[in-house]
Amino acid sequence: MSEAPDSKTPATYADFAGRDLGRIAGLSDGIFGVAMTLLILDIHTPESGRVATEWALLAELAALAPKFLTWILSALTLGIFWLGQQAQLDNLAKSDRNLSWLHYLFLGTVTLLPFSTRLLSEFFDYRVALIVYWANILACGASLFLCWRYAERAGLVRPDAPPALDAAVRRRIFIAQALYFVAATIGLAKPVVGIVLIIALQLTYAFSLPLPRRWRH
Repeated sequence: MSEAPDSKTPATYADFAGRDLGRIAGLSDGIFGVAMTLLILDIHTPESGRVATEWALLAELAALAPKFLTWILSALTLGIFWLGQQAQLDNLAKSDRNLSWLHYLFLGTVTLLPFSTRLLSEFFDYRVALIVYWANILACGASLFLCWRYAERAGLVRPDAPPALDAAVRRRIFIAQALYFVAATIGLAKPVVGIVLIIALQLTYAFSLPLPRRWRH
């Protein structure tokens, strides 16, 4: 349990550091905002010198399809993980130094998404690029799970939090990551198919589309 030191116990730096949930939320909003901005900045308009007709412009835009597809993929990924973190923070009574560092770790994995997105868009048909992107999603999910697991064990969750919240958080993370793994595995045979499957999963979780009953979150 995470408790404040009593009068008989010498206070240490760790007893006072990282207790403000608002600072975690503020840092999170900033990092997610920057990551989303970096995603779109990587997509450039066609060079005017290469476009002489309407059809040429359409051809140049069509060539950008992999970039737009990976932008959609990562925009959904960022939105899902941002909402997931906010759901956790909204149900915490307080924080401590260890939890702050765990959320910092989670946000660190988020900052990698613009890189893994660009790698995937540049090497759209390469299995390695897809695996790197999937590994990034796995790192985000695993670190977010660690945040919740520690908060629950350390007694940082609000006493009035819904009783089913703990099971719901675990189920959502585990099922999502299992489905991402399946999509990435299929992508080893055909990377484009794996990417489309991951996007379908992201749409399902972003908009609460129905899953089979045993998969529902």
